[in-house]
Amino acid sequence: MRIEHIAMYVDDLNAARDFFVKYFEASSNRLYHNTRTGLSSYFLTFRDGARLELMNKPNIAKCDSSLPRMGYIHIAFSTGSRENVDNLTARLKSDGFEVISEPRTTGDGYYESCVVDIEGNQIEITI
Repeated sequence: MRIEHIAMYVDDLNAARDFFVKYFEASSNRLYHNTRTGLSSYFLTFRDGARLELMNKPNIAKCDSSLPRMGYIHIAFSTGSRENVDNLTARLKSDGFEVISEPRTTGDGYYESCVVDIEGNQIEITI
């Protein structure tokens, strides 16, 4: 069994899509919009086939955005090398995104960094 996709509601659908396309090399389908429910969404596909659905719908309740919080906490992207982790983290930082933790080797042996995306979600960048 495999996870088919992960979905998340976002405030700014186009900005969130552009973030993942620009920094994580996602490709996007065309905007889907359901006129009956007001739901709009994009499916983003990454090189290895993983997919992320970004959704927006009127009147969705806001949740606690503080980090850490209960529930799903981050999406992790494998970049293939320490150098790629370092470079992508530096690029995001230079572009004004918050870096929660600089690249480092964690106690469980991962080389990673953590940044906050355009919607306030935690993104882990790892080898």
